[in-house]
Amino acid sequence: MVVIGLEIGLSLVWLMASPSGKLSMQDWLAATPENVFHRHRVWTLATGVFLEPQFIQLVLHAVVMWSFVPTLERFWGTARFYRFFALTSLAGTIVGTTVGLLLGQDGNAITGLDPFIWATIVAFGIVYAKQPVQLFGVMPLTGRQLMYGFLAFVTLLVVLEQMWANGAAFAAAMLVATALTAKRWSPLLAWKRSRIAKARKQLTVLEGGAGRPPGSKPPRDEHKWLN
Repeated sequence: MVVIGLEIGLSLVWLMASPSGKLSMQDWLAATPENVFHRHRVWTLATGVFLEPQFIQLVLHAVVMWSFVPTLERFWGTARFYRFFALTSLAGTIVGTTVGLLLGQDGNAITGLDPFIWATIVAFGIVYAKQPVQLFGVMPLTGRQLMYGFLAFVTLLVVLEQMWANGAAFAAAMLVATALTAKRWSPLLAWKRSRIAKARKQLTVLEGGAGRPPGSKPPRDEHKWLN
């Protein structure tokens, strides 16, 4: 509710503004290669996430946020959900504006929740891979099949529309979502496993109590071991 509320509020202000007001807001809030790299307005990497210039896209964002995202938030908890939102959104805007700069598309804006929403669909397909889902209430799918279907759709959309910078933003957000969600590829879990393995090498099990002659049975003591 907080995330979609911020996007709806800021986007409605932009949609109802005058042409000059829209231009001013885009210059100061939208993440474009020109704003980020030439004008050094790095805060647009965060503010651009909440600015959606198309009303239809805004409605679709609200539908997805209502249908898929609450399930993930309940599964992760609010704190982890906010971390997921921040990392995937920033990854999308940073990579999207960088690719736009390399392609010479200085005015191409990476705005709205699109990278984050595609990331949530990937996360849903990983966490609820075997969960039955009724797409539009009529098409029975599993979470994994739903994810593959949406991936095929967004790939076709990017290729047909030649939205290379936006496609790079979507891909970056989805890769970060995979790294944060899939246990096999999670860098955080890999780091924790390495710390546990390192700690195990430094720990030994010591027998408590006084020494005893070799071959004799140890005394019955429930607290004889000390890590």
